Amino acid sequence: MPTAAPRRRLIHDPGFLRLWAAETISHLGSSFSGLAMPIVAIQLLSAGPMEIALINLADFLPFLLFGLLIGALVDRLPRRGILIVGDLGRALLLLTIPIAFALNALSIPQLVVVGFLFGTLTVFFDVAYQSYLPSLIPKEDLVDGNSKLELSRSAAGLLGPSLAGALIAIVKAPAAVIIDAISFALSALFIFSIKPKHENVAELNDSAAPPASTPRASLRSDIVAGLRYVFGHPALRTIGGATATSNLFSSIAGTVQMLFAYNVLGLSVAYVGFAATLGSAGGLLSAVFADRISKRLGVGRTIVLTIPLGGPMLAVLAFCQPGNDLLNAVVFGGGFFAMAASGTLYNINQVSLRQALTPPEMSGRMNATMRWFVWGTIPIGALLGGIIGTNLGLREALIIGGVGGSFAFLPLLFGPVWGIKEMPTGVAEK
Repeated sequence: MPTAAPRRRLIHDPGFLRLWAAETISHLGSSFSGLAMPIVAIQLLSAGPMEIALINLADFLPFLLFGLLIGALVDRLPRRGILIVGDLGRALLLLTIPIAFALNALSIPQLVVVGFLFGTLTVFFDVAYQSYLPSLIPKEDLVDGNSKLELSRSAAGLLGPSLAGALIAIVKAPAAVIIDAISFALSALFIFSIKPKHENVAELNDSAAPPASTPRASLRSDIVAGLRYVFGHPALRTIGGATATSNLFSSIAGTVQMLFAYNVLGLSVAYVGFAATLGSAGGLLSAVFADRISKRLGVGRTIVLTIPLGGPMLAVLAFCQPGNDLLNAVVFGGGFFAMAASGTLYNINQVSLRQALTPPEMSGRMNATMRWFVWGTIPIGALLGGIIGTNLGLREALIIGGVGGSFAFLPLLFGPVWGIKEMPTGVAEK
């Protein structure tokens, strides 16, 4: 009886390595703009809670407006091409910010418009990216692959804020956004270098396409099919409910988080960068050990046990008092550490499980529907955060976000996720 050929480790897979390199560079650049953009809005444009809420709303509103349509399109178009166009388009949008600043024309409305267009391209990129990964690697390697990609995100977050803080101290914050634009361009080059004809880089949406003689279903039919698949699947439906709940309340807190740090506690950019660095260390450690933890606890138990851990940490931040910058930075950093550690474990496992449960021809619509569902609550939370922060206070918004997020696990109790021990290697039955 012939034995199966041994699987090639991911670190020896050229297609995966190129995708990994692209993500690493992009995340490093994004850590610069992630620190610079709030400073641009708060310190240069005197943004308040509602302005920050509008900017956050613009970033995520495209997931609500276009997510389902984009999912149907991703299942029809070459996913690698979508990734390249998404990277280059976002690079060009980011460059408009330092140009406007140099011309003394930068404004909140421009940040809102750029955020909306940037968010639209991000919808295309994220849906295509999560649909493209399973065509690069075997399903049993999805947790390992997602762990490595998350490792890059966390490592970039660990190094990036410190470098960004130093750069912003030397040059103006808008200039630091240029680093992110360059990173997107380099990411596009690495993705372009992936050879579509490589044995592990088949464009599954192309190979799964119906023959030319078969009439193609309408986009509306494709969208409805994606909705029925996700909301008719007990595991996907309950994962979506839990993630949407977590995102809603974390967005309420996230809208006021930086305002609280700068305006109430009076923390400097350097201290905020230090806190963000500690947070990234939590994500980094989780990414390193995610595969081992998942195998020890089981995929389902890891998902259920990790999602509620970030909420209490957000609530703790609200009790910081001005006057001791170092202590506040450590408390913020510790909270960020715990939130990033639990969030990373949760996301690696739930994304991998979703990818493993979904057939290739449905992956674009599944990812888009899930993004529409779980990220659609983010702009709602941002708007609520702005309203609560303006009318009740910044501390109160942090507490509400933290307490609500602590109960995000509840939807998972009504589905089969807890009982899933190993990553499915075939498409599971509903």
